[in-house]
Amino acid sequence: MTALPTPEYSRNMRLIGHSDQGGRPDGVQLMVHRGFAYIGHMVSQGFSIVDVRDPKNPKAAGYVPAPPGTWNVHLQAHDDLLLVINARDLFADARFADEKVYYTRQVGETVSDVQDKGWSAGLRIFDISTPDKPREISFLSLSGIGIHRIWYVGGRWAYVSALIDGFTDYIFLTIDLADPRNPQVAGRWWLPGMNQAAGEQPNWPEGKRYALHHAIIAGDTAYGSWRDGGLTLLDVKDRTQPTLISHRNWSPPFGGGTHTALPLPDRDLLVVLDEAVLDNQEDGEKHIWLFDIRDPSNPISISTFPQPNERDYVAKGAHFGPHNLHENRPGSFVSSTLIFATYQNAGVRAYDISDPYRPVETGALVPAAPAKMMDTRPNRPQVIQSCDVFVDAEGIIYSTDYNGGLSVIEYLG
Repeated sequence: MTALPTPEYSRNMRLIGHSDQGGRPDGVQLMVHRGFAYIGHMVSQGFSIVDVRDPKNPKAAGYVPAPPGTWNVHLQAHDDLLLVINARDLFADARFADEKVYYTRQVGETVSDVQDKGWSAGLRIFDISTPDKPREISFLSLSGIGIHRIWYVGGRWAYVSALIDGFTDYIFLTIDLADPRNPQVAGRWWLPGMNQAAGEQPNWPEGKRYALHHAIIAGDTAYGSWRDGGLTLLDVKDRTQPTLISHRNWSPPFGGGTHTALPLPDRDLLVVLDEAVLDNQEDGEKHIWLFDIRDPSNPISISTFPQPNERDYVAKGAHFGPHNLHENRPGSFVSSTLIFATYQNAGVRAYDISDPYRPVETGALVPAAPAKMMDTRPNRPQVIQSCDVFVDAEGIIYSTDYNGGLSVIEYLG
């Protein structure tokens, strides 16, 4: 077995396995399902499969390419289905070489002059009854740039963020999977000002990007994260006609980038994470917030998670700040007191929120710097950028990086 890369820092966590994902170490979202990790790529475009039945010895088990000009950065697995986004590979566009363009302008505005659709936009659905041999069974075609992210945990309904023609950026769509071989768009919702085709005018400040990153659904409520547009709670009892329950936005004065809203229904709490999107904290200090949602019409922030402070991570370079949360998916590790997050150049973090007014960090692991850079954008620092985190039912942590491959971690807290 190849020696494991030595983490830069660890506390109550230890690295037990690592994979370069078959020579494609760029990873974004991952799902661990029936002993296999499905990993969407940022640069390598398609998605990879890694056999993690022995988490200490992960083995590359396959790769499915994306159509030309398309990336598959996000995906979801449940039962025998794997749902994979198709969208334009934006980071292959020279106009997004400076990441400020992606994070501080409406994507629809930047690409409005594109005439030739040299990419695939929509949702690919695979049968994964044989886990390492995905078989595509259907494709939902959409207009525009395509889908960014999905929420699907089985059953009839999936939920996506999609940039379709006529809108300034990604909006909320419900997808009917009553027949997975014939998926259909059922409903949609957006923030006022986003429906350009209907004559709506953006009412947000210059330099802010209002776009749905994704929504997590619990019961009949969708908890949506709208980047600089903040947080929405939507009533989706009627999946064809989502309606607004409440909208909160703390940008300004804070820096925006709201990325993930994780409901903890048994405690009437909501963990809300703002993504750090620019180098050296140029977009401001970002936080993981804890909201009291006993009254869904009036979500109230009651605390913030502690920031990593064992070194000067701002000076380290690249992004320092939260990126994503382990999302308590059915079949994975589910807890309403132990929260796992990625912190980009500060690695993977664990938090105890038993006292919701005083979250405490209980473990951390910062992987080694990537061996090589996959990110082709100019002047990217060669430091870890821990991206996604998934914790399986046995408590084993899996984390991706834009360049550094898959880290498999044991929590010792």
